Amino acid sequence: MLSVDELETPAVLVDLDVLERNIERMAERARQHGVRLRPHAKTHKVLEVGRLQLAAGAGGLSLAKTGEAEVFAAAGFDDIFLAYPIVGADKARRLLRLADRVRLRVGVDSVEGAATLGDVFHAAGRRLEILLKVDVGFARVGVAPEAALAAARQLVDRPGLCLRGLFTHAGHGYLRDTPAGVAEVGRQEAETLTSLAATLRADGLPVEEVSVGSTPTARHAMGVAGVTEARPGNYVYHDASQVSLGTCGIEDCAMSVLATVVSVPAAGRAVLDAGSKTLSSDPLRPRPAGHGWLLGRRSRIERLSEEHGVVAVAEAESFRVGERVRVLPNHACVVSNLHDRIFAVRGDQVEAEWRVAARGRVD
Repeated sequence: MLSVDELETPAVLVDLDVLERNIERMAERARQHGVRLRPHAKTHKVLEVGRLQLAAGAGGLSLAKTGEAEVFAAAGFDDIFLAYPIVGADKARRLLRLADRVRLRVGVDSVEGAATLGDVFHAAGRRLEILLKVDVGFARVGVAPEAALAAARQLVDRPGLCLRGLFTHAGHGYLRDTPAGVAEVGRQEAETLTSLAATLRADGLPVEEVSVGSTPTARHAMGVAGVTEARPGNYVYHDASQVSLGTCGIEDCAMSVLATVVSVPAAGRAVLDAGSKTLSSDPLRPRPAGHGWLLGRRSRIERLSEEHGVVAVAEAESFRVGERVRVLPNHACVVSNLHDRIFAVRGDQVEAEWRVAARGRVD
């Protein structure tokens, strides 16, 4: 068995003990609330991790892009929700082929976009199951709550489509400064969606699914009566942002990046062989503060270039050329998409090398 000390750097490590614990904890939380767990696999894009999630009780996976769904479907995953407004006849033809192999649902947030999918499915004598996305405050995609009823009325009559419910993502939870603030966003997320679901049902519209998302808000949103499904993603790995938000502790972070000190050009500066191509340039949430934490140290990565991670050395700490360190990244999801492989480890031993099978599938 390979030792971590034998790996070339930079290398992405995933602690299997922590990973398995994170997966089981979220699955148990969903069971306690009677909510279906449909993890967002865009976080890891790894088939083996997806299988661990299903084995723990997940009812299917969420993904963002058609290309990601094609990768997971080819590997035998048969229940997929694309939690993204897919648009275009070209994508619709690919979705039609996917629907031959998997139970497929797709997110929409406009009648115009949904029609580009419905037209293709209708021409084939088929219907595509869709969920309408509602913007509960993140101000990215999704219809405004006050516009949801009108949109649903139009969608329910569109040929080739079958409206199954509502979904949302409270990404603005990542901007709250306190755990109490995050909890408030989670409750508002769920209450807005369940209230809308009741309004649509009273109008005679079918709302089978009420689906919420986001790792920081999931535990709070799942506790609201009427929520049927939750789609957290980052929880499998966690990262420095989740620690900063109060979602977890450092001991709950499964992913780290093994890096080597390649230069110590000044007393207060050390340089790692892990730059933005390794760690990404995503900021720390909820407030930007460097580009990664060195585990077991107070020193932080102060700035990045493509191949260099420049460490601001904390007082009373020092580094030497050739020394290896582990970096807790700001955002684990983006790190996943930057690497072809990750190493699954227990302690200092490498148990497996996993391919990041769906990385780069942004189509």
